[in-house]
Amino acid sequence: MAEAHQAVAFQFTVTPEGIKLQLSREVLKHIYLSGVTTWRKRAIQFKNGILTEVYPASPSSWLFMVIAIMSSMYARVDPSMGMIDSIKKVLPVRSVYYDYLTVQTQTVLSAILFATALWLSLILLLRYTLKALLSYHGWIFEPHGKMSASTKLWMSLVKMFSGRRPLLYSFQAALPRLPVPNIDDTIQRYLESVRPLLDDDQYKQMEIVATEFKKDQAPKLQKYLLVKSWWANNYVSDWWEEYIYLKGRGPIMVNSNFYTMDMLYTIPTHRQAARAGNVVHAILQYRRKLERGEHAPMRALGVVPMCSYQYERMFNTTRIPGLETDYIQHLRNRKHLVVYHQGRFFKVWLYYGGRHLLPSELEQQFQRILNDTTEPQPGELKLASLTAGNRVPWAKARQKYFNDGVNKMSLDVIETAAFFLTLDNEVHGYDPERPRTMDLYAKSLLHGTCYDRWFDKSFNLIVYKNGKIGVNTEHSWADAPIIGHMWEDILATDVFHLGYTEEGHCKGDINKGLTFPSRLQWDIPKACQEIIEGSYAIAKELADDVDFYCCVFDEFGKGLIKKSRTSPDAFIQIALQLAHFRDKGEFCLTYESSMTRMFREGRTETVRSCTIESTAFVRSMEDEACTVRQRLALFRRSAEKHQNMYRLAMTGAGIDRHLFCLYIVSKLLDIESPFLKQVLSEPWRLSTSQTPQHQLNLVDTQKFPKYVGAGGGFGPVADDGYGVSYNVVGENLITFHISSKYSSPETDSHRFGQNIRQAMLDIKALFNQKQKAN
Repeated sequence: MAEAHQAVAFQFTVTPEGIKLQLSREVLKHIYLSGVTTWRKRAIQFKNGILTEVYPASPSSWLFMVIAIMSSMYARVDPSMGMIDSIKKVLPVRSVYYDYLTVQTQTVLSAILFATALWLSLILLLRYTLKALLSYHGWIFEPHGKMSASTKLWMSLVKMFSGRRPLLYSFQAALPRLPVPNIDDTIQRYLESVRPLLDDDQYKQMEIVATEFKKDQAPKLQKYLLVKSWWANNYVSDWWEEYIYLKGRGPIMVNSNFYTMDMLYTIPTHRQAARAGNVVHAILQYRRKLERGEHAPMRALGVVPMCSYQYERMFNTTRIPGLETDYIQHLRNRKHLVVYHQGRFFKVWLYYGGRHLLPSELEQQFQRILNDTTEPQPGELKLASLTAGNRVPWAKARQKYFNDGVNKMSLDVIETAAFFLTLDNEVHGYDPERPRTMDLYAKSLLHGTCYDRWFDKSFNLIVYKNGKIGVNTEHSWADAPIIGHMWEDILATDVFHLGYTEEGHCKGDINKGLTFPSRLQWDIPKACQEIIEGSYAIAKELADDVDFYCCVFDEFGKGLIKKSRTSPDAFIQIALQLAHFRDKGEFCLTYESSMTRMFREGRTETVRSCTIESTAFVRSMEDEACTVRQRLALFRRSAEKHQNMYRLAMTGAGIDRHLFCLYIVSKLLDIESPFLKQVLSEPWRLSTSQTPQHQLNLVDTQKFPKYVGAGGGFGPVADDGYGVSYNVVGENLITFHISSKYSSPETDSHRFGQNIRQAMLDIKALFNQKQKAN
């Protein structure tokens, strides 16, 4: 009852003598501190907003400009060439607010207005100059380790015009727009990409269809796309989000969401509540800097800025189901999170007295949830499976059963939470003595029990019983590098800044004044429970079909690969082609994700890794008549081709996003295109992605080799294909996360993982044989 009394700021009692009012000083104090915190945050956001809007200039440069103009005026020099006098003439001498402006006052005001206009003009000039500089991408095509004089000059100019101490969103207005590729180039590259997958007759037919499209339909579709590229910030991203993610009516669990693992070798504490306390506090610290825009923007080579648009919806964001399409709900200033444990949902406030809860206070709250022995309410246990099944039943159930009353209130608490936390009863992690434990860890993060993650939230933090953690991310709002940025930050903060006591608890004292976490209440009728069970059945069938194999490859890493003067990404992609050919006896259309964040609101582009060059190398590896020299020459050619395609994709000259947008335009114009229809229906039987690591370089992996991340992964894209995520860690470690479906007789994740391992070793052996020959 003490908590209930503290939760009320004042009480009143009606007596015969009148109304007796009782105030709670403690609660009023917390209300006051909360208000102070809110206004302080608004002031900081306002200040940082101004700094971002005027970047690469600064407010102090305005003052400098005003002083310079005023000084020149007093020195009887007019830098405005008469413009200040022209401004003086239009200034009103009399007004409602003042009776008379002296000549001196008019001069000062005119000079200030001219200085401000000149300052704003210089800001625009600096921005457009920087945008023009950032539109140059010749640097990315230069050989690694060799930089031309022109690129050095360009880099110096970019540094000069980039200003000092930029904030997260400082470069947004200076980023160039994603260019629309030339139709001829796109079709030529497409035909080249499918050549190794088609026989002569099939290829000739494809050439005919492509030529007809280029001649008849493409010019009209391209014109509309060019208009959109001039009007919108990015001609791809909004359609990509809508048609690839939000319009999908199947389950997002496994098919869309992806996961990220904890550190590979270590667990800082085995106390579940303590690990949750530190990590949640680290996330809150990260969120505070994010809301203020105080994170440093990511920059390639430490110079070229990346777009920060995707960070905006990291927190307080939920995907809301609809009958035909979903939409993303993003809110601000959410002060609670929702915790799921043993079938119960709890609301936990994240603030106390106008500040974030300390790690020890969060541990205390989470331990209270772990100690709670109450039973789930009817329908509550598997409620979250609605977010794991098909979208239409979930949308209908939401409208019918969660549109009013206690169900709406509780659902609102979940959907408006900062993020979702699951205190999981399972034990997971990497055990070198039992390598397959990583497979179970991956499956748990990807889908769990199908009802213990709220898959619609921007991300779910999962904390296991042994202290291991992970995150499951909804894909529509952002791509893996964005959540990876946060994850790298909070892991470093957890271990190296917050730390734990010798007993494994969070540092700090217990706060007995905290109110207990509150249970969310539900009134779920039988009809709704049947829908929940239906969604659970669909989700469980999907989850049980996922075959995962996680391979910790520690024979060598990027250190040795770079010594062979090869890009680690190209090396791995070629090894994947060799492994897939050995696994299935054929080549397939291969998807590798590349980023386009050098452009405003850029997301991803596809690198088609199965090339004429890579297939020639693979065939040479299976041909005993080929010599080591021949194989190495083919490998070099394949690696160079892959690197060139990756660079083209990063610089806006990719194939697939252009063709995708042309297809969307054709559908909007009701134009049937056999070419586009065939292109968009081709299955990606090998879908790959490199998990971003060391974006922030907060941990020296040479000094702390045990504190390396384990990477992350995703589900298979095709029913008869593989999904492969790889993580290049430090100099001597690569992790592979391989997914497929048990229901396909053509795939086996463990078999494919072994083929990848052998392919990596076989390619390494080529270089060893060359060294011995020399």
